[in-house]
Amino acid sequence: MAYTKQQFKEHIKELQRYLHGISYYNPRVPTVIPDGIYGNETQTAVRAFQREYNLRETGKADMPTWNSIVRTYRNNVNSEAEMLDLFPSAEYIVKIGDTGFIIYVIQIMLRVLSDIFDNIGSPEITGVYNQETAREIKNFQELTNLRTSGAVDRPTWNMLVKTSQSNHL
Repeated sequence: MAYTKQQFKEHIKELQRYLHGISYYNPRVPTVIPDGIYGNETQTAVRAFQREYNLRETGKADMPTWNSIVRTYRNNVNSEAEMLDLFPSAEYIVKIGDTGFIIYVIQIMLRVLSDIFDNIGSPEITGVYNQETAREIKNFQELTNLRTSGAVDRPTWNMLVKTSQSNHL
């Protein structure tokens, strides 16, 4: 069976995806966008990888380089679980109108808690800190003896996290 141009391009993309993943763990390996083209960016990333991992620096993905890239990628992603630090800073306050990943997490935690506590409702998961989410945060704050502002400050965040992770749930 002949090796097609498309198959060749897919193999390059696979190499680029591995290098892209490695760049998150080792910033000395440049980030490569997987496009299937073995251009200057890919060659530079391969050369940097080879330099970092004590391989002959050629810029070509020969078999020893390929095997090392795959092994390094797998070792990185299979390492100890990464912690996800969501709360931006000690002074940060999540308030009505805010959007983003942290809001999804807050709404999901409230939804989990609504299964346990009758007086905490289950807000719609929208990623927008709206009136409904603020109302349920107020209910949570009252239940946990926190200042009832409807906004998520550090104490509210900490109590949400601990309550959501609690073995009592």
